Amino acid sequence: MNHKRGFVAFLVAFVFMFFFGFVWHGILMKPMYMATVSLWRAEADFNSHFPILVLGHAVVAFAFTGLYVCKVGINSAGTGFGYGIVLGILACGINIIRFAVEPLTTNILLMWFAGDLICFAIMGALVGAIYKPLATTTT
Repeated sequence: MNHKRGFVAFLVAFVFMFFFGFVWHGILMKPMYMATVSLWRAEADFNSHFPILVLGHAVVAFAFTGLYVCKVGINSAGTGFGYGIVLGILACGINIIRFAVEPLTTNILLMWFAGDLICFAIMGALVGAIYKPLATTTT
């Protein structure tokens, strides 16, 4: 296991996911969230919870990268892309459960599907391209 490359992959995954989320949710989906404002925290309350949002992104990026490094461990953007699609599908399943118990709109759900699939696929490709296992010696 190459911890140095794994850590770099984690940092790249975290930064990408955070900025992708800002663009996807903070800009592209903002009108949908504004139309359902009663479902979300007020801006001041959101701002007071912002460090928790950052922590959540770090936890997801860490788990995403750690699982790739420990269980996949291949230096391949294509393999990482496929891995990201699978975890994006997992996230879609979680969003379906949220849709069943929260009064979300279908448009929000569909945008979450698209955003998760795109984000995780690209993040997987980045992690797969960056991570290189240590060379093993055969005797």
